[in-house]
Amino acid sequence: MSVSALCEALVENDIDVEVFTTTANGRQELSVTPGTPEMVNGVRVTYFKRITKDHTHFSPSLLKNLRAKVKDYDVVHIHAWWNLVSVFAALIATRNNMPVILSPRGTLSYYSFLNRNSFKKRLIHHLLGKKLLRNCHIHATAQSEAFTVNKLIKPLSSTVIPNFVKLPCQLTFKRTFDEASPIKLLFFSRIEEKKGLDLLLKALPKLNFQFSLTIAGTGDPEYIKSLKSLISDNNIGQQISWLGFVTDDKFDVLNDHDLLILPSYDENFGNVVIESLSVGTPVLISDKVGLADYVADKDMGWIFKINTDNLSDKLNDICALYKSKFDVISSKAPDIIRDDFNIDKLVSEYLSMYNNIATAPVIQEIA
Repeated sequence: MSVSALCEALVENDIDVEVFTTTANGRQELSVTPGTPEMVNGVRVTYFKRITKDHTHFSPSLLKNLRAKVKDYDVVHIHAWWNLVSVFAALIATRNNMPVILSPRGTLSYYSFLNRNSFKKRLIHHLLGKKLLRNCHIHATAQSEAFTVNKLIKPLSSTVIPNFVKLPCQLTFKRTFDEASPIKLLFFSRIEEKKGLDLLLKALPKLNFQFSLTIAGTGDPEYIKSLKSLISDNNIGQQISWLGFVTDDKFDVLNDHDLLILPSYDENFGNVVIESLSVGTPVLISDKVGLADYVADKDMGWIFKINTDNLSDKLNDICALYKSKFDVISSKAPDIIRDDFNIDKLVSEYLSMYNNIATAPVIQEIA
């Protein structure tokens, strides 16, 4: 969502943008015509077939077309790392002395290195990735992400600009807090190990107040099955409802709850945090979420250290402040978000980054 919003905003500001991507749609393929450019919300996009169906997304046709066209542009902006499209696209661009901006989007973190396919990642990093990344300019979406990336590698430069986040068209939302009713908690995210839903479920039996939890999102069926077993083991099934994947009425769902909880073990940004605050719903997030410093600085929610006891203790503390603190956050948060995530302001920051990098000397280290 953030990448598409960035491209659309740049096009609206008369910047020439072209997107190369694959037909990947999870384990399936998108229903598109490969190799034929098409306009998607004003952006020129070409989808290319991949020959691997896993996370590597290897696409020789994409790389061939990139090699042919790479010198037509001033900057190559790559989103995410570790897949073969990203790594070889960076190689092609640097071989052609083109400036490369990499937005890791959570893929260059200690958690990412140690999690799935850690051996393959270390091998790629040792053989090629480390040298390539030294020729890249890093775009981080939060200061914490920039700090982590710069500890792992030594890029040419590092710039912090937040994600584009699509905010609700509606300017104000009505909120009501009924202290006699259970506090309505919300988990709204992809359901995968990284997001820490298991941590939240283990914390719930330790709460000393009445609550309900709504889980909005989808994920691997086997992982969801294990979470439902955890719920059953803790005898909290009556207090939990599953919404599944939510799109059109996202902001209504956020507005209908008292507190959004994002207990991620690793999160470079966290769009849902901004979406929640945009409708006045306070947030409780782990200290591993990239927006933790922002939320703390603006006093629009609470931060907890990533373990079960800290989460349950923080929730119990929050309950004691339920009415007064929630009212303050709900009244001030939407205006702060609309100012800080103003599209024109963000476009200006991205254009400044692109211009600075396009005119910077290119350093070539690839043998």
